[in-house]
Parts: sequence; C-alpha cells; structure tokens
Amino acid sequence: MELVVEPDNYMPSIDEFGNYVDKMPAFKKGLMCPCGSRKDKVYETTTMFSSHIKTKTHQKWIADLNLNKANLYIENKDLNNLVKNQRLIIAKAESEINNLRQTITYLTKQLNNSETKVVATNLLEFD
Repeated sequence: MELVVEPDNYMPSIDEFGNYVDKMPAFKKGLMCPCGSRKDKVYETTTMFSSHIKTKTHQKWIADLNLNKANLYIENKDLNNLVKNQRLIIAKAESEINNLRQTITYLTKQLNNSETKVVATNLLEFD
C-alpha cells in the first residue's frame, strides 16, 4: 500500500496592524492557494508560488480578506456555534444509542432465558 502525500493549504499571515499579508511559507509537499484562481493547482516550488502571489487574482483575494475582516469574524463565531451544537447533538445521539444497545442486550438475555425454560412435550399424546 502506498501513502499519498497531500499538499499544504496556504494561509496568509497577519501583520502588526491586523491585516492579511503574503509571507512565503516553508513547504515540502507542495502548496495549494484558496484564492480562487486555480483551486486544484499545486505550487511545488517557492518560485512557482512566489510568482502566483503576484497575480491580480491573488492580490484581489488578499484585499477582499482585509476588507471583510469583520464578516470573517462573525462567520467564524457562527461556525464555532454550529460545531458546538453539532457536538451536543452527536453526544445526545451516542447516549441514546448506548441506552438502546443496553436495552437490546437485556431483552436478548431475557429472550434466551425464557427459551431455555420451555419444556418440550409431545403434542400428539394429548387426548
């Protein structure tokens, strides 16, 4: 069996003023940029990625990130709440599943015990 090595996803850095800026990351397996120019494109060298971050599409993406910081914060809060609620739903479902498993186990044992107490009789001998 062969392992597949996936490329890293690029995330811009944040400067001292809280703005998103491009900073050349160290990467070994390639890098994918979520800017939208080519989502399936893997930049395998720092030279390739360095020329990519100079494109208009990438520069516009960085500018949009900086303009929408408040919206990104609100979206992040909403997603965190969603994850919290989903964890609660999963925990409740797991608890219910465990209770049902215990019930099934108990009823199965009861069924097995009642089957062993049945006395076999020859029904043909009855008058």
